[in-house]
Formats: sequence, C-alpha cells, structure tokens
Amino acid sequence: MTDEKDLRITEQANARFKGVDQWPAARVLAMILEEQKQAVAAIENALPQIEEAVAEAAVRLKGGRGRLIVMGAGAAIRIGAQDVIELTPTFGWPRERVALAVSGGKEGLLRAVEGAEDDEGAALRTAARLRIGPDDVCIAISASGTTPFTRAACRAARKAGALTIGIANNPAAPLLRDAELEIYLESGPEPIGGSTRMNAATVQKIALNMFSTALMTKLGHVHDGYMVDMKLNNVKLRQRAERMVMEIAGCPREVAAKALDDSGKGADANAKLAVLIVKGFSADEGRALLQQSEGNLRTALTSLTPKI
Repeated sequence: MTDEKDLRITEQANARFKGVDQWPAARVLAMILEEQKQAVAAIENALPQIEEAVAEAAVRLKGGRGRLIVMGAGAAIRIGAQDVIELTPTFGWPRERVALAVSGGKEGLLRAVEGAEDDEGAALRTAARLRIGPDDVCIAISASGTTPFTRAACRAARKAGALTIGIANNPAAPLLRDAELEIYLESGPEPIGGSTRMNAATVQKIALNMFSTALMTKLGHVHDGYMVDMKLNNVKLRQRAERMVMEIAGCPREVAAKALDDSGKGADANAKLAVLIVKGFSADEGRALLQQSEGNLRTALTSLTPKI
C-alpha cells in the first residue's frame, strides 16, 4: 500500500536523474540547471495568486500598524527569513514590523533541530507569543505543504484574524487550504528526491522576492526603480542615495549631499525627503507632505506645486 506522503511531488524520484551517480560532473550540473530553469518558468502560473496576495497584504499594512510574519521550518523558513530581514535595509521597512515563527526557535535558523517541524504545540506557543492580530500578514511556507509546525502556526494566525498566505510546492497541500490565500509553486520533483533546498527553494525565493518587492513598491518605498527609503548604513549606500537624489530631483551632487544631510542624521537620512528638500521644502514641510501622500514620493511631487 502506498503511503499518502509518497504521493507528494516533492518526495517523488525524478526519473531524469536515474544513474546520476555515474555521470560526469558536467552532465550533472547541466541537468540541475535545466531543472532549475523549468521550475522557475512554472512560477508564471502562480502570478495571479501572487498578485492577489500583494493587493490584500497592502490593504492590511498600509495603516502603519501590521507586521509581516514568516512561518516555517527548515530550508523554507531560512529562505523566508532571508527575504523578510532584507526589507529593513532595502526599503526602510521598520524592524519592529517584521517577525519570524521558526520551528526550533532561533537555533532552527542555523541548523536542523530534531523533531521541531512536527511540534504543533511549539507553533501555537510561538503564535501566542507574537500576539498575532488582524493587522498582520502571515506567510506560511512549506515545500511539502504538510509540515505540522507550519500548518499549526498558519491556522492559529488565521484564527487570530491575520491575513494568511500559504506557499507550497504540492498542488493538494493541506497548507494551501489552511491559509486564506494560496500560492502554489509548481517546482516538480527534485533532482535529488525530497531535497527541497533545490528546485522548491529556488522558486520559493523568487516568489518571495516578487511578492515583497511588489508589496514595498505598492506601499511607496520605490520610485522609478530606486529604493528611496533604504537605510544609509555605509559609504556605498550614501553614495547611491546621492545619485538617486541627483537623478530624481535633477540637481548636482553637492546639492543632493546637502539635502541628504538636512533630511536626517547618518543612516536615518532619507532620499525621498531629500528630493523634496531640493524642491524647496524644509525638512518638516517635506515630512508633512510625505505623510499626507502616504509615503508616496510621486504623489508628493505631483499633488502640490513645488516652491521653486
């Protein structure tokens, strides 16, 4: 009798790799690359689901209260953590508006913790500790879509009123039913059966990049392809911000540099605000204008007549 778990696509052996241990390395690499390309191409089928998730998440997060919370175990949560942690330096997303529900706790991000992904009780305790509520957006990720920790955390978040988005790589994954919104990523069987750090993880990473970047753009953190709310944590990023202000405001570097100095101290200097300062507003006036424009620089630039 075939175990139900054996029917999962992510657990199936890939017939194309039969005899792989006898192949030369060049053929192994070429086949893995071909598999990755096919998996990535399949993301196109999930575009409507990702679009819906972006739209719904933006509604929850626009008011300035909700958090992005990523839930999962193993490779999936490490992929999710990598994406969501980068939102603060890249888009200026407040650090306190990001959270992780990790099987095995912090240790689970660094190494496999035995039995942690099966611990539903730990998932419920983690959800309770995070005090998940209706303003939050929770992204639950599991390649198989059957991971008990991830499913329990997702169900708890949905019960608390949060927007829940389930991401899985099997079409009949129960996680997709647990969540309010589903994103099915058709990555197929792995080159090494069950090793979802490969095809599944690749498409998870791309889908999360797409989701978070589109979401941050919709929330006003991107202008003309520039990350105008990035944190200026080093010399390279300060120089990048100066170039942004020069391009957007049409000013020389020294003017852009002075405007950035006036916009805030060190890493808190802000390219959006600096553009408005170049346009003739004081820092306080620029902040008020951005608040009125819900943080959208284009709206701020077009809604009122510049002073110069």
